[in-house]
Parts: sequence; structure tokens; C-alpha cells
Amino acid sequence: MHVQVWRDTYSAMVEPGEFDELSVERRAERWRTYLEAGAETWVAVADDDEIVGFARATSHDEKAVRPRELQAIYVLVEHHGTGIAQTLLDAAIGDAPAFVFVARGNPRATRFYERNGFEFDGASESYPLVRTPITSLRMVR
Repeated sequence: MHVQVWRDTYSAMVEPGEFDELSVERRAERWRTYLEAGAETWVAVADDDEIVGFARATSHDEKAVRPRELQAIYVLVEHHGTGIAQTLLDAAIGDAPAFVFVARGNPRATRFYERNGFEFDGASESYPLVRTPITSLRMVR
């Protein structure tokens, strides 16, 4: 599911073939690392027990821009507009002060976060999904 949402979300933002090397096995290993480190994770499951979305959040100390970070939230394309993302966001951070990084060029995500009280604060970071770096902009509330 994670591999599929990355392909759906980021294919237009990266080089062709970027996700050819992305494997379910590699993502599963990353997930083991997240979970072993205590990452707070919520999963949305369809009636047929298929995972259709997830969110991951963490708490930070007083040095962070906000005490909670929404590290990831993704929903399969065929479940967009169903309210799953909102349910995941509410579970992960509720209405707490928080921050999230959103990929530049992802207007759907930007609108979602704006509806939930987030605004850009000018901070950014770049990191590769697989090879090609993408720039993410920080939103806070």
C-alpha cells in the first residue's frame, strides 16, 4: 500500500523510472524500523481487510516548532474523498498544535492541511524518495 501511494502521489514530481527500484520488501523493512522505534501509527482498513490508508505521528521536545509532528498520512487514490484522511489526521494529532512537511507541488495535500488550520511557515527540506530529491514545505498550526 505504501509503495502504491508513493507512486500515485509523487510520480509527476520525480524522474521517470524513479520508483522502479522501490520495493515492498524495502518499505516493509523501513516500517519494521519505525514500529520498533515506537512510531505512533494508525491504519485504515476497508471492509475486505485491505489497508487503504495510514498515518504516523510523533511527539517532540520543547525545542521543536510544535510539540507534535504528522510524519506521514497517505490514502489510496480510490479512497480519496471518503473522509479516511480526516479520520486518520484526527486520530494521529487531533486538534493539537502540530507541524507537517508537504511536498511542493502537491495541491491536494496543501488544501487538506489548510482546511485543518495549517499554514506554511517558510521552512523547507529536501530529501530523495528513492533517488530524486523532492522539496517539502513545512506547515504549522
